[in-house]
Amino acid sequence: MQTIDCVVAGAGVVGLAVARALAVSGREVVVIEQADAIGTVTSSRNSEVIHAGLYYAPGSLKARLCVEGRRLLYAYCAEHDIAHARTGKLIVASEPGQTEGLRKIAANAQSCGVDNLQFLTQSEAESLEPALTCAGALLSPSTGIVDSHALMLSLRGDAEAAGASFALLTSFAGAAIEGDGIRIDTRDANGETFALEAGAFINAAGLDAQAVAGSIAGFPQGLIPRQWLARGNYFSLPGRSPFSRLIYPVPVEGGLGVHLTLDLGGSARFGPDVEWVDHVDYTVDPDRSAVFYEAIRSYWPGLADGALQPAYAGVRPKLSGPGQPAADFMIQGPADHGRGCIVNLFGIESPGLTASLAIAEHVVELLYTQL
Repeated sequence: MQTIDCVVAGAGVVGLAVARALAVSGREVVVIEQADAIGTVTSSRNSEVIHAGLYYAPGSLKARLCVEGRRLLYAYCAEHDIAHARTGKLIVASEPGQTEGLRKIAANAQSCGVDNLQFLTQSEAESLEPALTCAGALLSPSTGIVDSHALMLSLRGDAEAAGASFALLTSFAGAAIEGDGIRIDTRDANGETFALEAGAFINAAGLDAQAVAGSIAGFPQGLIPRQWLARGNYFSLPGRSPFSRLIYPVPVEGGLGVHLTLDLGGSARFGPDVEWVDHVDYTVDPDRSAVFYEAIRSYWPGLADGALQPAYAGVRPKLSGPGQPAADFMIQGPADHGRGCIVNLFGIESPGLTASLAIAEHVVELLYTQL
């Protein structure tokens, strides 16, 4: 049995950031990932947006880690030449009755430490984006987009340069808390098993985080939160986008509404919507475009019939279900469960990409109080 300082389960953007932070701090790290490549699940099925941190409850992990993560991410991308763009974003009121919603967003953002939002009148907003129709808008200059795949490759490279090892096509098969360590059982693509003795275990398994935690012998099952799955469908728009900034409506239950985001090539995509599901399925139903057309035309009436094409879908691991208030990230450290040096990351959905570097720092801090 090999002894290692830290084992990280999951090589999505958060697992990669955690592995990098631990390795750079001098820890010996092994990352296990059941897929044949890094970042193939939630990390590759999102909007690639760098969020400013406007919507989350002040003082929450989402709010704090998003604001700090955004700062860290922009600096990291600049330092490592990772393609990104500070595009800015407009949150639009499609009718006068929604302008109060904009004021609430601005007040909430201020409480979260975001103090550079600008109120725009209808004429000011439509002057910035001539294709837009709205009753008013908020401009968020700090919002942007990033090449998430280049980011993840860089994080992996940094981790490996600091001594971390990656075991792809390796599944988590169970674990047990033993004395001062954790025995992690793994299984490779051929069904062969191998055990690691770790001083610390970080569960960054995303959609599988609850299942991983539930397979740790000796871990209190009552501390594992329920998971809901929300599929977000995306539709693409062929050709160049008629907008130069991201366009978001006033948020809806379960998500931020059907918004327009850009890729670094200047093309537009719309989504995600919120479709509650009971299993992971990435199929995009073309018939859902009817809902998209209606939502998009509330701020872009010029969208032509037949213009939208099914693109891709992602599934968000949520800790709150239909009709419930949005839940915060749940990052359980040793002080929360009292069962050794284990950190569970539950419900890491948006703004997980933006917050990834800050989440990693938080995880290291949680572990360093015990190691």
